[in-house]
Order: sequence, then C-alpha cells, then structure tokens
Amino acid sequence: MINLRAFKNINPFILTALTALAAFLVLFAFRSADDNRLFNWQWVFTRGNISGIFLFLILGMVAAYLIARAAIFERKPVAFLFLFSFVPAALLWTEPELIIDASRYFTQAKHLEVYGIEYFVREWGKDIMAWTDLPTVPFLYGVIFTFFGENRIFIQALTTLLFSTTVVLTYNIGKTLWTEELGFFAGMLLLGMPVLLTQVPLMLVDVPAMFFLTLTIYTFMKALDPGGAGMISLASIALFLTAFSKYSTWILLSVLGIILAVYWKRNPRTALRRSFVVLALSIVLIGIAAALKFDVFSEQIRLLLSYQKPGLQRWGESFLSTFFFHIHPFITLAAIYSLVVAFKQRDLSYGIIFWLMMLVLAFDIKRSRYLLPVLPMLALTASYGFQKIERRDLRRFIVFVIVISSLITTIFGYLPFARRTSAENIKNAGEYLNSRGIETVEVFTLPLKDPVVNPSVSVPLLDLFTKKRIVYQYHPDFFPPPKDIATWSLRFTWEYKSPQYYTGDLIEKNHTAKLIISGEVNRVIPPSLVQKLQGYRMSKSLGISSDPFRYKTIVEIYTKE
Repeated sequence: MINLRAFKNINPFILTALTALAAFLVLFAFRSADDNRLFNWQWVFTRGNISGIFLFLILGMVAAYLIARAAIFERKPVAFLFLFSFVPAALLWTEPELIIDASRYFTQAKHLEVYGIEYFVREWGKDIMAWTDLPTVPFLYGVIFTFFGENRIFIQALTTLLFSTTVVLTYNIGKTLWTEELGFFAGMLLLGMPVLLTQVPLMLVDVPAMFFLTLTIYTFMKALDPGGAGMISLASIALFLTAFSKYSTWILLSVLGIILAVYWKRNPRTALRRSFVVLALSIVLIGIAAALKFDVFSEQIRLLLSYQKPGLQRWGESFLSTFFFHIHPFITLAAIYSLVVAFKQRDLSYGIIFWLMMLVLAFDIKRSRYLLPVLPMLALTASYGFQKIERRDLRRFIVFVIVISSLITTIFGYLPFARRTSAENIKNAGEYLNSRGIETVEVFTLPLKDPVVNPSVSVPLLDLFTKKRIVYQYHPDFFPPPKDIATWSLRFTWEYKSPQYYTGDLIEKNHTAKLIISGEVNRVIPPSLVQKLQGYRMSKSLGISSDPFRYKTIVEIYTKE
C-alpha cells in the first residue's frame, strides 16, 4: 500500500521535477494512443532518441530551478516574455514547409508582389485561387515580399514576431483581468505547447489568426475600460482583420459578447456605448469588404458547409492526443482545475477566458491546427489554476519546468523528425539552386501511382525556397484527380491553377537547370521528358523518403554537362 504521508516529506521542487520526468516517460510508453497527423509520438520519439532527450530533460529541470530562483523576469516582464519566446521559436526556422496548404498562401502573396495591390484586390478569388482562405494573412505576406524581398526568412520573422506579440498580449489580458503574475505565467505557458511552437515557422494562417484574435480580445477590453478614441479605433481595426483572417475565427469572436457582459456589470451605460462604437466601425469596414467580394465569400461559405464542416470529424485528432501529448499535461490538468477554482470564487471574469475552450468542446473541434487561436485562453485558464499553489517560488518553478520540458521535446524531438521528412527535399533543393550559378529552373512534375495530392502544388513551395526564376507548364490532363475527390482533405490541390508568372519562353543556356519533382523514389521518366534532358546530367538527387506520409516529394536536379 502506498504511504501518501511519505510524499509530504519530499521537497516540492524535487517532487515536481520527478513528476514532470515521469509524465514524459508515461506518454512515451503509451505513445500508440497519439493520433496526431503530423507529429505523432510514435514517429517522433523512438527508443533510439529517447535516452538523449531524457538526459536533456533532467538538465532542463536544473535550468528551470535556477531561472525560477533568479526571478530576473520580474524587472522587465514584457521584454523577457518577448525575447524568451522569440529566440526558441527562431531556432525552429530550419523546419521545412510540412503542410501543403502553404503553397496556396505563397501563391496568393506572390500575386500581390508581382502584380501589385490593385490586382490582388481585384483578382483575389478569381484569377487568384482563394479556396476557403480569407485575404488578411496572404495580403500581409504579399506586402512583406514586396518591401523585403521574396525570402522565406522574412515570413518566418513576421510569424515569430506575431507569436511573441501574442505572448505579450496574453500577459496583458491576464494582468488586466487579475494580476501581473497570472498574466506572466499565462504568456510563458504558450511556450509549453509544442502543437503551437511547430506551427510558428510555417507559412500558414493559423499563428497570424491567433495573434489577430488575441489582439481583438485585448483591445476590446481596453476599449470598454478605460476607453479612448485611439483604443476604440484600434479595437475596430483588429476586429476587422480577425474577421478576414480565418473563417473559424467568426464563431470565436462571440467572446466579445462575454467581455461586454462582464464589463456591463461594472458600468452598464459606458460599456454599451463604447462597445456599440467599436462594433459599428468594424461592421462598416467588414461590410465594405464583403460587398466588394460578395460572390467569392458566398461561394466559400457554401463550400465550407458542404465540404469542410462534414469533413472535420474525418480529419480530426483526439483531445487526448492534443491536450496531453502535444500540450504539456500540466497545462491541461491546471486548466481543468481552474474550473473548480473559478466556480468556488464566483469569478465572472473567468468566463472571458473559458468561453473559447467551451466552444471547442461544444463544437467538438478536434483538428489540432484549428485549435491554435484559442490556445492563449487555454494558457490563461491554466495560469488561473496555478494561482491556488500557495508558494510563489514553486509556482514559478512549475511554469519553467513546463516551458523548458516542452522546448526540449520540440527542438530535440519534433524538429529532427520534421527534417527527416521528404518536405526537406524541397527545402534543400531550393538552397542548392541558390548556391549555384543558375538563373532559370525548368520544373517538371511526374504523375503519381497513388495520387493523394496533385504534385503541381509543390512548385510554389520550391519557389518559396529558391531565388531563381521558375518555368513550369502545368497540364491538368496529366494529373487526373481521384474519383472520390469531393470528400478528400487535400481536394484543393486538384483545383490548382498554375500562375501566369511561371509561363514564358525558356532560353536554354549553361545557367539553366531542369528539376523533376516526383512522389516515388523508383520513378519512371516518360520518353518525352528523357528527350528534354538530353545534354543535361544529374547534379543533385534529394531522396529523403522514410517518413510515414503518403505524399512524398523526391527531387532531382539536372544541369548542363
């Protein structure tokens, strides 16, 4: 029989460290329960790498203790939060573009860079394929390309900046509603979520959407109290940008009603008047944009209702996977406990941070990527629960144990796995072309025996990684879609339209290369392509293909003999 009294005599710091280490080992032992589609623990952690990572975790416990004892963050919490979140996220910039959706956002952004803002506004949803995307984030990416150049590092700097700013905004929300410490811990806990950290370097819309939603929540709170024309205007603009960042944020914006209810209890007339002004200004902006693209938005909504909504159950991952394997389990347990604390204290303000989590449960949203915008609120609920721990130094230690443990598993587990996927081939191909005296690259994509993805969408991803001019002729007849494409999660790839900027005359010179993208290592080159390769020799073969994903990108580069 276990003697519970014995645990009371153990130093609480040692007990916390041992529990964190045990939690990692338990998750590893039961990793078969993880059903994540991208960073499944069965793929990421093996008996070959577990010992090294576990050693780093032990050292991480010591580092967490030293940082917590030093409490250097108390002097300048905002600067500490920003830098402590930006630097680790920047270490993940070597991650390849793992999710094929990035090809859409790159293509939309490049249209703005090549043809200008007026063309982007006019042709978005027409000549520029929009699928179910909204324009805020691709527009922002296009502006970055226009002013800083078409380089992935500038996009990664932007997404990391938005992530770190979200950390600071989370701190400010907690500080505004409760205490500075609660807000600080909440901001830190966003680093305890590998499911979020691995998305920061990618050219997707989820991290920017999280930023815009968190910005809207904070500025709306400040617009109600203390108010002011500047904050009311900022809240309206933030709401407008959030509404056009991602369709899933629409239902999440209902949290503004909860904020209004909380502030109405404090000062009814002022809260109603200021909220009306914020909503009126944002509705005017949203209305103008919706009127300009009404046909596009209506078609997207029809597609969402007929295709994406029914598909959520098929594409989802379990809550067990997301909230225990890919978010530190201490965060999840503290968030659950916070419900008890808030209920006992009859704290109405808690409703603001719990509302979004309740929507996740109510709508059974299980796709981990779709949960990213609500993670700042999850961090706040967990921090709320930690406030019941009496010892302040122990609270600090637990938070840093969570953060350092998650950073170690992400940097030494998730990142190496990502770099072992075939997506790394595209990244390496772009870097190789940049290092050679090549000006133009003619790209060919080969049909797949098992066509899960239209391979043509890999061309924009190659373009993201190379500075060279790409020439590509897309022939839809070469890539017939599967018969049951209507229900496929990657259906958008079969509706791909090759951008006009990839067409043009190709003058073959010594600084011209030919590049083949195929989905199989043992591919068969058709006779027509063999003829085009005459006079060229293979100078680089990129064939990483040991990952568990069905679609792979194998690359061969040919240069003049």
